[in-house]
Amino acid sequence: MDTRKTIAIIGGGQLGLMIAREAHYLGASVAVLDPASDAPAFAQADRRVVGAYDDIKALEELCEGSDAVTYEFENVPGEILRHIENKYDIRQGIAPLFDSQDRLREKSNARIHGLKTPEFIPVPAIDFIRTEDGEGTLPGNPEFPVPMSAGDASSLSKAERVSQLEQAVSVLGMPCVLKTRTMGYDGHGQAVIRGDSDIENASELLKVPCILEKFVDFDYEASVVMVSDGEKVIHFPIGRNIHTGGILDLCVVPAPGLSDGHGENETGAKIAEACGNFMKSCGYKGILAVELFIKDGDFYFNEMAPRPHNSGHYTIEGCSTNQYRELCHFLLGQPLETPVLLAPTVMKNILGQDLEAAKAIVAESLRGAGPGLRVDSPEYVDNAFCGEAGKGVYVHLYGKTQSRPKRKMGHITFTPMTLEEFNEHWADRFV
Repeated sequence: MDTRKTIAIIGGGQLGLMIAREAHYLGASVAVLDPASDAPAFAQADRRVVGAYDDIKALEELCEGSDAVTYEFENVPGEILRHIENKYDIRQGIAPLFDSQDRLREKSNARIHGLKTPEFIPVPAIDFIRTEDGEGTLPGNPEFPVPMSAGDASSLSKAERVSQLEQAVSVLGMPCVLKTRTMGYDGHGQAVIRGDSDIENASELLKVPCILEKFVDFDYEASVVMVSDGEKVIHFPIGRNIHTGGILDLCVVPAPGLSDGHGENETGAKIAEACGNFMKSCGYKGILAVELFIKDGDFYFNEMAPRPHNSGHYTIEGCSTNQYRELCHFLLGQPLETPVLLAPTVMKNILGQDLEAAKAIVAESLRGAGPGLRVDSPEYVDNAFCGEAGKGVYVHLYGKTQSRPKRKMGHITFTPMTLEEFNEHWADRFV
C-alpha cells in the first residue's frame, strides 16, 4: 500500500510539471488533471486524469484520496471549486484564485490592502460598493468610485461602446490602457490609448467588461514570489523582468535598481515588506506572485498570480530552495525554508521561435546523444529535456508536442551570470 501523501494538481502544464518534480523530491505522490492527454505534467504524474476543468466527475476523481489540492493556473472555473472546497483540502483556498480572476477585483483589493496601483475605472460601470472608508470611493483616491460589476457589455452597440470609453478616458486622461477584466495574459486583451484616434479601435474590447487604467511610463518591471503558511511569509529575491512583445523574455536576479550588491536596497526592501503585508492582510496562504511597475524609485501593483510564476523559474538553480519546493512544503504541512540567492542569475524564456536554439545548446553539451534527450526518463522524447547543458547552463524543455511562435516551450537558467555577461555571450543565440 502506498503510504505517501498525495498532492492533486488542477492543470497539467509546465508549472504542474515542476510542482510534480518537487513533490516527488519531498517523497509525495502526484495526481494531475488536464484536458489534454499529452499534457507536460502527465510525464511526472503517478495518477493521470484526462478531463475538462469544469467536469465535476473528473475533478472528484482527481481529488479522491488526495491530501492537498492545488492549481497551476488562475483561470480554473471558480464555481466548480466551490462544489469541492468543503470536501477536499484546497490548501490555498479559493479566495486568491477568485481575486486574481478579475482585474477590477484584483486592483481594488490591492488598494484596500495597502498597495499603490495605477488609477483605474471600470468600463462600462453600473453599480458601486462602499469601501473601508465608508464613502464608496477607492481608498486613497476620492475622485473614483469603486464599481465592482459591469453591465452586459455584449449588449452595447458600437456607438455605445465608443461613448462609454470616451467618458472613461475623459476622467483618467491619456495615455491610458484598456484591458479586459478577465482572461487576459501575456499582453492579450489590452489596447493602449494615446490619442482620440485610438478610442474606436480600443472600444472593440468592450464586447466584454473591461477596466481602463492610467498608463504608467515605468522604468522597468519587477516581480516577487512569496509563500506563506498562514503565520510567516517567505519571499524569493526580487527579479527584474524584461518583456518582448508582451511576454516575459528575461528575469534578472539580483534585480538591477533594487539591489545594492549585498541584498535588496531600500526600494527592494520596501517592495518585499509591502507585498508581504499585502499577503498577510488578505489572509492568503500558499504561493503568491506579485508583478510591479517601478517608476522613479516608487512601485505600483500591476497584477498577481496565486501559483508558481514564470519569473520564479530561476529559483530552481539560482536559490537554496525554489518556488515549487516551498509550495510543496506548504501543501504537505512541512516547515518553509527561507530562500537564499546562490549567485547572480539570468532566466531566459524559451518560446516556440527559440526552441531550435535551445535544442542546439543541449546537443552541443551531449554530443552524440542528439537533441530531445530526456534525462529523467529512459526514453528519448522530442521537446523534453531537464538538465545541465554546459557549466552553469540549465535547460528545461517542457515536452510540449506542438510548438508555435510565442508559445512557452521551456526556459534556460544561466547561473552564475549577470545580464551583461548574458548579453555578451548568449543573447545572439536566440531570435
